[in-house]
Amino acid sequence: MAAVDFPSSQHFIDGEWVAARDGGTLDIVDPATRQVITKVALSGRADVDDAVAAARRASPGWAATNPTERGALIRRWADLILADVEALAAVEARDVGKPLSGGRTNIYIAHDIINYFAGAADKLTGVTLPTRSPDFLGYTVPEPYGVCAVVIPWNVPAVLTAANVAPALAAGNAVVLKPSEVAPLAPFALAELARRAGFPPGVINVVAGGPEAGAALTSHPGVDHISFVGSTATGRAIMTAAAQNLVPVKLELGGKSPNVLFADADLDTAIEAVVGSITENAGQNCYAGSRLLVEAAVHDEVVERVAAAMAAVKTGPWDADLDMGPLVSATQFARVSGFLEDAPRDGARLVTGGAPTGDGWFVQPTVYDRVDAGMRVAREEIFGPVLAVQSFRDTAAATELMNATDFGLLACIWTNDVSRALRLAKDVRSGQVAVNQFHDAGVIGFPFNMQKDSGFSRGGGYAALREYTQEKGVAIRLLAR
Repeated sequence: MAAVDFPSSQHFIDGEWVAARDGGTLDIVDPATRQVITKVALSGRADVDDAVAAARRASPGWAATNPTERGALIRRWADLILADVEALAAVEARDVGKPLSGGRTNIYIAHDIINYFAGAADKLTGVTLPTRSPDFLGYTVPEPYGVCAVVIPWNVPAVLTAANVAPALAAGNAVVLKPSEVAPLAPFALAELARRAGFPPGVINVVAGGPEAGAALTSHPGVDHISFVGSTATGRAIMTAAAQNLVPVKLELGGKSPNVLFADADLDTAIEAVVGSITENAGQNCYAGSRLLVEAAVHDEVVERVAAAMAAVKTGPWDADLDMGPLVSATQFARVSGFLEDAPRDGARLVTGGAPTGDGWFVQPTVYDRVDAGMRVAREEIFGPVLAVQSFRDTAAATELMNATDFGLLACIWTNDVSRALRLAKDVRSGQVAVNQFHDAGVIGFPFNMQKDSGFSRGGGYAALREYTQEKGVAIRLLAR
């Protein structure tokens, strides 16, 4: 991993690797072995102040930089990432606990996102507005906010860094990124490559820390925009903090996404995707397919086949590159274990899994059937490889079950009936809909939208640059000369 090495026990502020003001460090642990991998700086309020001050100094010059030059620099960053895919994949895979192939996929996705916004940097335009007479001119100008705070979780850190930092930079903002203290290594590695790409000091800053650093950043008076990815509860707290400074917020929060499987679907394709949607990254994705809604006519067959496929999933450490890794931390292991204890008590039928396994924070891929909409396993985001199965008899009942959650992130519909698919896509309260696939494979610039308690965002897709700009309107009366 030498190609992407960065100093241990430090963080990245104003173009340099520096220690925390108080010398504090944070142990980074391999979830498969529970052993310390390395240390990073433990950022506190004073370090956040330094990072925000650096971003404020850099912001005017970066905003004034020709957008074509901004795009060229972002593309240089993307090229360096592409040149070090294997090393970066190992960094993320080991830190999060996912298989190496999963880390590799995430780095390729991160590269593609950054490359996309490199090309978009000089294509951000305003509009010319109609006027009531030729004596007037009206137009709009998109302008960067200034300093953008970006707070991301630990599950797909490279992808989330790219999806939030790249559009903010392309729009002309400076950024202070706070990755999760659980898995900050990939964001730090990406920051090192950004340094090598030649970004001006202060344009990108990365500080790792726990709740203290997160609260200091999201309540900081020097921040002009906040982008947060994480839990719904923390999102509400960040909105409250942002209100004190009247700072706009973008929130990407939790999910309880359904795969809705009708009897006429291609079951072979659907079942493989259903299993992948809840075991990829050990189910630690906001859009994970954690609910399986099955038409009654094929319920028994589907449950049997899904359970067999889940039982066949091979688990192991990142470098074994099997099907699934461990959960990321002791905290997450305890949370998922609590759901495994509660579900049978609530009346759900355990079909397969349901227990810890191995030496690290491993949990067996688990299927519960006969799940009622009121059970915790059906309502709450688990963030683990736990699938809740419910049955329905017709399209109306399927729609009701799809919407029977506080979340509204992703819904996946499996059917060969085009009219049914379009009707469900219209009726479901979800920011994203996929038909006969899981998520958005094959679509460039697909927006990562959400509704309800899943938050609100235009991030990651074709409209993401608008998220990181504010529109100025200009009206001119043309004088007779």
